[in-house]
Amino acid sequence: MPQQDSITIRPVRSDEYETAGELIVEAYRTLDDVPLGDYEERLRDIATRVAAGEVLVAEMGGRLVGSVTYIDGLNPLSEGNDPDAGSIRMLGVATNARGQGAGEALVVACIDRAVKSGRRRVRLSTRRSMKSAQRIYERLGFRRDAQYDRSPAPGINLLGYVLDLDGTRR
Repeated sequence: MPQQDSITIRPVRSDEYETAGELIVEAYRTLDDVPLGDYEERLRDIATRVAAGEVLVAEMGGRLVGSVTYIDGLNPLSEGNDPDAGSIRMLGVATNARGQGAGEALVVACIDRAVKSGRRRVRLSTRRSMKSAQRIYERLGFRRDAQYDRSPAPGINLLGYVLDLDGTRR
C-alpha cells in the first residue's frame, strides 16, 4: 500500500492567493450543475477574505490541495448574525485530493481557532449536494440548524449547520 502524504494546515501566503483562489473555484465547479456566476470572483478573491478573517490552506506533498476561510465573530463574511460564533466559509478540496483527510483537517483547524478565541459556536452552510462534506461535519459534532437554511441565488439551497463548543476540543 502506498504511503499517504501528511497534511499540513497553515495560513495562506500572499504569493499563493491566485493558486488558492483557482483551487476553490475548481472545487466548487464540481459540485453540481448550477453555474457559479458572480460568486466565482468572490471565491477567487483571497485578499478580501484574508482582510476579513483567516484563509487556511491544506498542503500535501508540497502542493496546495484545499482551502477554507475562518471568520472569528461578526463581519460581512460571517454565517448569519451570531456574535458568539466563528464561521467556516468557502471550503474546497481539489478533486484529486478528496477522501484523504484535507477537508476534515481544514474544518478541525477552524474549530480549534474558534475554541482558542472563546467562541461558543461554529457555524457553516453547505449545499444540499455536498453529501461527503455533511458527513464530515456530522462526524465532528455539527448538527443541522434549519433556521440558518437559505437560498442566496436561484438553484442554490444552503443548509445551516452549527457546532456548540464547550471550550474544549472534541
